[in-house]
Amino acid sequence: MRVTLLSTLVALLFSAASSAGSKIIATGGATSIEGSAGGGIVPWAVVNGYASSGEWATNVFASQVGVDDFTLNAYGASLSYDNNWEWSVARQTFKLDTLGGELRQDIFGVKYHIAGELLYTALPQISIGAQYKIHRDFALPHAVGARSDSGLDLYLAASKVFFDQIAGRNLLLNATLRATKANQTGLLGFGSADNNNYQLMFEGSAAVLLNYNVALGAEFKQKPNKLGFAAEQHWRDIFIAWFINKQLSLTAGYVDLGKVAGFNSQQGYYMSLEGTW
Repeated sequence: MRVTLLSTLVALLFSAASSAGSKIIATGGATSIEGSAGGGIVPWAVVNGYASSGEWATNVFASQVGVDDFTLNAYGASLSYDNNWEWSVARQTFKLDTLGGELRQDIFGVKYHIAGELLYTALPQISIGAQYKIHRDFALPHAVGARSDSGLDLYLAASKVFFDQIAGRNLLLNATLRATKANQTGLLGFGSADNNNYQLMFEGSAAVLLNYNVALGAEFKQKPNKLGFAAEQHWRDIFIAWFINKQLSLTAGYVDLGKVAGFNSQQGYYMSLEGTW
């Protein structure tokens, strides 16, 4: 599977030979740990890269989240077209630092920009998206009560930049509604024996543009709580993103994942590096 995924990433990279980048810097957002454009843990309505009308863009990323008892590594790529379509693929590896071992899942995403604009219309940019997730090490999630090794998340996101809002700086706000069965975003499988229903979760982000290419923000991710063996809590982060140019960006932050798999107060760092063509 690793070879297949790497082949997919290479194919995405070279499929954008005619790529262009007419959008304003930072308007493609960063890349979330699930591979979709947005913040660190929340997908936004924006489309990855800087492709505008009739243009293609390719993005690759690598991220790491390190907390007290776990480390999450994620990498992947996305392809976008016309500032309307985004296709993404990501591999997550969740290392159980205290317990030993690791859990892996692959995420295949699609996003479509259906209305509005991030900058120049009164209506926010609105996008719909789907993420198909499949677990590659299901024995442990199954043992603790997960029902399935795969699941489909559906979401609706709205993003808008408000000019000259805080000390003369621009403010970005995003709200996302996600329908999901995922336990710990899928890292502990999907659903449970007695609860396999979709739940509607809220995710939100706010960021102040300190200048044209640096953003300081915070995010909140509501989580379902389906597994009886350990409570699942909501996620939060504070981040700073530096869009060095249209080809390279860096994001770093502090994360609070709450209780994870019975381990309390999972807090630590988030780092991400991405390239865009």
